[in-house]
Amino acid sequence: MDNAFTTLDNSLKLNTILVIDDEALVRESMAIYLEDSGFNVIQAVDGKQGVAMFEEFRPDLVLCDLRMPEMDGMAVLSKMGEIAPEIPIIIVSGAGQINDVVEALRLGALDYLVKPITDMAVLENAVDNALHRTHLEAENQTYKDELEFANRELEKNLDLLQKDQEAGRQAQLQLLPPADGTIHGYHFQHIIIPSLNLSGDFIDYFEISSRYVGFYFADVSGHGSAAAFVTMMLKSLINQPLRQFRSGESELIINPEELMAYLNSEFIGANLGKHITLFYAVIDTKTQTLKYSVAGQYPAPILIEEQQVTALKDDGFPLGLFSWATFASKTIDVKNGFKLLMVSDGWLELIPVGGKPASEDYLLEFVEKNPINIPVLMKPVKQYQDNNPPDDITVFIVEKEEE
Repeated sequence: MDNAFTTLDNSLKLNTILVIDDEALVRESMAIYLEDSGFNVIQAVDGKQGVAMFEEFRPDLVLCDLRMPEMDGMAVLSKMGEIAPEIPIIIVSGAGQINDVVEALRLGALDYLVKPITDMAVLENAVDNALHRTHLEAENQTYKDELEFANRELEKNLDLLQKDQEAGRQAQLQLLPPADGTIHGYHFQHIIIPSLNLSGDFIDYFEISSRYVGFYFADVSGHGSAAAFVTMMLKSLINQPLRQFRSGESELIINPEELMAYLNSEFIGANLGKHITLFYAVIDTKTQTLKYSVAGQYPAPILIEEQQVTALKDDGFPLGLFSWATFASKTIDVKNGFKLLMVSDGWLELIPVGGKPASEDYLLEFVEKNPINIPVLMKPVKQYQDNNPPDDITVFIVEKEEE
């Protein structure tokens, strides 16, 4: 990954550990070993001082003895549980009675090690496991909080859609990117004409990092409020791995086939009663390649490079239908004159050929014979279009600017 970040295994070694023990030799031996292993260690000579340092420094983990003067380990556990219950505490004590172990765990201790510790690697392993577990719990809580916030926002938007179609349309439009924009030398243009006030078609393009650019074209089954709600949910779901990439937590957003699997699982779990066709792609500006995955997108995106016109017809099930569905990705080189055209099936439906909607072959022929831009692509549609087209009409063009 081109972003600068610290991996989980390395970040554990940067954490602060508070060691509380009235036996100087034991306390200092643990501190020296952990410092040599890369941890930042602070020491307390008894429980009272330990609680004070805990409040002041808020360490990432505590190692605490049980039998200490003034304030024993049980009292320390109880007090720290009131102050910051999320911080893990490992009891390290020579008092190895089962009642002590049970009581310590009841009060919130994450682990219990019995002195003397003859192999300090056991201590380090317990510390690593505790920090790792705490990190994952915090990450899961953050993810849960973000999802809850997204769900609240989506619920508000759905309520808006149901109460006021025009206001709902404005909310949906706010989620779309600019109709004409450029990122890292790639030009994006789009137009969406909904069959109702609200569209089941949705597109987006965005900077992932200084190296990567992502974009997608989605078509939700049906029209109106319910379909528009799913497009808002899609935007929210994709924002999650985008944030995770930028914070160094995951590379899901730059791996189209993995992103498809993630989205499929989320939509099935949400039980929306809708399915989504999707084309998702990532441009790597360093290698000048485009990596993409297709989930039932029709008509297939059209690739135009150096006078060659190719339909990216790749198999893939729509999202939200089958939990067992698998997805693949392909990588192509971005050559001179690169241009990618995506249109919705609503575009084909408004161009009857022999009494039937136009086919993918018609689209290929159209691209071979005409310049590719929004005005040209809308001409054959407008001559058949009335005030309420039978399906959403979307045109999305991505092209590499000349250097």
